[in-house]
Amino acid sequence: MNKVFKNADEAVKDIADGATIMMGGFGLCGIPENCIAALVKKDVKNITCISNNAGVDDFGIGLMLKNRQLKKMIASYVGENGEFERQLLSGELDVELIPQGTLATRCMAAGYGMPAVFTLAGVGTEVAAGKEVRNFNGRDYLLEMAFDSDFAIVKAWKGDKAGNLIYKETARNFNPMMAMAGKITIAEVEELVEPGELDPNIIHTPGIYVHRIFKGTGYEKRIENRTVRKRG
Repeated sequence: MNKVFKNADEAVKDIADGATIMMGGFGLCGIPENCIAALVKKDVKNITCISNNAGVDDFGIGLMLKNRQLKKMIASYVGENGEFERQLLSGELDVELIPQGTLATRCMAAGYGMPAVFTLAGVGTEVAAGKEVRNFNGRDYLLEMAFDSDFAIVKAWKGDKAGNLIYKETARNFNPMMAMAGKITIAEVEELVEPGELDPNIIHTPGIYVHRIFKGTGYEKRIENRTVRKRG
């Protein structure tokens, strides 16, 4: 099976309106920049996006929000994205805010083939509204369903043509668990090598989870900077 695609446009060409997509990354670190740009260009609509956060106004998933491509955002953080906040407060965007650990665990459950997990996080809060609560050994746990995504799009530092991936430093955030969880996983990498060139002892995502891979270009790799209020 040939997993290598020419570029992002080819890798996402069958993502259609109404798809559910997982997006790797944490803040602006380790996000699939090329695939996001291709989806903006493709202008698919009514997307449900599962990601830790939604980038910033002019970068990352924020570009898809600005282009009105998302109908629902499942995330743990609104953060610095003013457009995300505006669409949330105006009711234009359906938003499911969940604890970050729960987001990770629901990804993991999907990758492991588990339909659901029980967690302490969110018990007795708004997060628990409409969800089953079960008591184990005297403690209440909240039932959380595994995610069901059509595509998972991740970004890695190095990959080989068999789909094995290595992430670099902080970019090893939500990418590994999302790579396991998509029905179709698309990986963009900075370096694409032949099978056997990667040290098997440091591979983070085995190629069995990756269906499409391509070498990305022009990475900006923006970072978020802490700012403080100016003194009066």
